Amino acid sequence: MSDSLGITGENKRRTMTRYEKGERNPKEDRTKIIADILKVNYNAIKKYDYKNPIDVIYTLMWLEELMPVIKVDLEDIKLYDKDLIKIYKGIHVWKLMQSRRERKEISYKEYVEWKLTVDMEEILND
Repeated sequence: MSDSLGITGENKRRTMTRYEKGERNPKEDRTKIIADILKVNYNAIKKYDYKNPIDVIYTLMWLEELMPVIKVDLEDIKLYDKDLIKIYKGIHVWKLMQSRRERKEISYKEYVEWKLTVDMEEILND
């Protein structure tokens, strides 16, 4: 994979190991190549910027993997700011997938694959 990313020199193995361990974040262009190679959505693996509401949604989705007992429920919250509305809509889409998994319409593997491949930006900009 290091060749596909344009990593050269004696330290390419060390650079790849640091990426894999999360000790170093690849630049945006490399992250996009990694996403293509892994066949996942770029937003699922990039470094998040919490000024972007889409990144908040992805963070909440992955937080569930770290702490499965946490439930995000924003059903009763009234949101008016356009970014908050995007967060609410994204969480709604995610909760629909959670429900499908809980009803065993999809497997846990399919659920995680959805998280890795979903393009929230596309969904929220429709």
